[in-house]
Amino acid sequence: MSQEQSAINFNMGELRHNWTHDEVKALFDLPFNDLMFYAQSVHRQHFNPNEVQVSTLLSIKTGACPEDCKYCSQSARYKTDIEKEKLMEVEKVLEAAKQAKAQGSTRFCMGAAWRNPKERDMPYVVEMVKGVKALGMETCMTLGMLSADQATELSEAGLDYYNHNLDTSKEHYNQIITTRSFQDRLDTLDNVRSAGMKVCSGGIVGLGEKATDRASLLAQLANLSPQPESVPINMLVKIDGTPLADVADLDNFDFIRCIAVARIMMPNSHVRLSAGRDAMNEQMQSMCFLAGANSIFYGCKLLTANNPETNADVMLFKKLGINTETIANNLDEEIEEQVLHAKVAEQQSSDLFYDATK
Repeated sequence: MSQEQSAINFNMGELRHNWTHDEVKALFDLPFNDLMFYAQSVHRQHFNPNEVQVSTLLSIKTGACPEDCKYCSQSARYKTDIEKEKLMEVEKVLEAAKQAKAQGSTRFCMGAAWRNPKERDMPYVVEMVKGVKALGMETCMTLGMLSADQATELSEAGLDYYNHNLDTSKEHYNQIITTRSFQDRLDTLDNVRSAGMKVCSGGIVGLGEKATDRASLLAQLANLSPQPESVPINMLVKIDGTPLADVADLDNFDFIRCIAVARIMMPNSHVRLSAGRDAMNEQMQSMCFLAGANSIFYGCKLLTANNPETNADVMLFKKLGINTETIANNLDEEIEEQVLHAKVAEQQSSDLFYDATK
C-alpha cells in the first residue's frame, strides 16, 4: 500500500465535517486512476451516475460592481468590454425563465453585480423569485452579501438556493479580493442557512493558487455543517483587462482532481461543473462527470463568460447516456419537460442568453 493510500484511513462516502489538511492532501496525491475509482464509487452510493442536474444562469444586472475581485470582468476597477446595465425588468426575467424551462433546465439562477442588494432593489428581486417559483422551477440567486433580514425576506418569497462562493482558500484570499473579507462570505452563508435556504457555494481554481490552496478551499466547504447542497467548481475564465488575464493555465488533470476530491468529501452535494466549460472538449467534460460532477449550467452565457450552447450539451449527454434530473413535480409536468427537452435535441439552440445581463 502506498504512503498516500495508507494516509486515507476513513470510509469513502462518509459524511464528515472534520477534514484535516493531511487527509485532503492524501486524496489529491492519489494515483489518478485510484482517485477516479474512489470518486465514482462514492458518486454511485449517493446519486444516479447517469443523471445531471441542469440549471440556467441569467445575469439580471451587469457591471459597475465596486468589488475588486481580480478575476471579474464586472468590477468597476478594471477596463473590460463589459457594458454596464441596470437591473432587468421582472417581466423579461420571467420570460427568460420560461424559455430556460423549455430547454430542460430545472433551476433558474439569477445573478446581480452588487456588493450587496440595496433595500430599493429587494421588492424587484422578490417578485422575480415568486414569478420563477410559480413556473414550477427551483430558484437560485447570487446578489453579493446578504444581511439576516434580507436572507429572511428572500426565503419567505420562496428562494430555494442562494449562491455565495468562497472563491479560494482563506490563505490565498487576500491576493484575489480585498474589498470584502473571507469572514464576510462565511457570515452571508450563515445568514442564508439561518433563513432556511439551501446553500450553493464553491470556488474558482486556476487563480494562481497553490495545490495546498485548492485542498484548503475544499476542506473549508466540506467542514461547513451542513455541507453546501450545491458546490460549483469553476475554472478561471481569463478576461482581458483584469489582473489575472495572463495567469498561467491550470493543468486539466489538476482541475479534474478537484472535481473528484470534492465528490469524495461532499458525497451528498451536487458538484457543478461550472465556468470554463467552453474551453473544455467533450473528453475532458466526460472525465469530470466520471469524477462525480453532476450539475451544469445550460445556455451560451454564464453571466458574462462564454458557455457551451444548450444543443452541444444535449448532444454530449446523448453520447454519454446521461439524462437530466427532474424536479419532483406531478407526472404531467415531468412528461411535458421530457418532450420539451427532446425538442431541444432536434434543433439548434437559440442565443437567448447571449445578452441577458446582470
